[in-house]
Amino acid sequence: MKKLLSLSIALMVLVCVSEVNAQEYRSALGVRLSSNPAVVNNSVSFKYFTSETLALEGLLSFSDPVAIGLLFEKHHPFSAQGLQWFYGAGGYVGFGSNTNVGGMGIIGLDYKFTNAPLNLSLDWKPELNIISDINFEPAAIGFSARFTFGR
Repeated sequence: MKKLLSLSIALMVLVCVSEVNAQEYRSALGVRLSSNPAVVNNSVSFKYFTSETLALEGLLSFSDPVAIGLLFEKHHPFSAQGLQWFYGAGGYVGFGSNTNVGGMGIIGLDYKFTNAPLNLSLDWKPELNIISDINFEPAAIGFSARFTFGR
């Protein structure tokens, strides 16, 4: 509980010091590695900005179960070049011994290197499975590395 409170306070401070800028890339393709056995865990990640601050992120996981997820994300840049924080929500479907359907949220940090087509992000993505069995996975921390396209 103390960790969750500390994370909440840190995120509120980050919101207060953020500044509005344009995103540093248009789309990105790479991998997302996850710490816990969420339905959508280690996966291929594709992120596409539909506007300056809104992005869609598609995730395709090949572990058991095979799963596909889609997140809608709102990005907020910091004054530091290339650094943003984001939050969002979406859903997923997993196909394995059971079909799993659920919702997921996401909050994290996103960094685009200035002189390289590389994007890194660190996020927390809890999941709530609602079909097959009701299950909540609160501890899914992820790290993504993506190759970026366009601006």
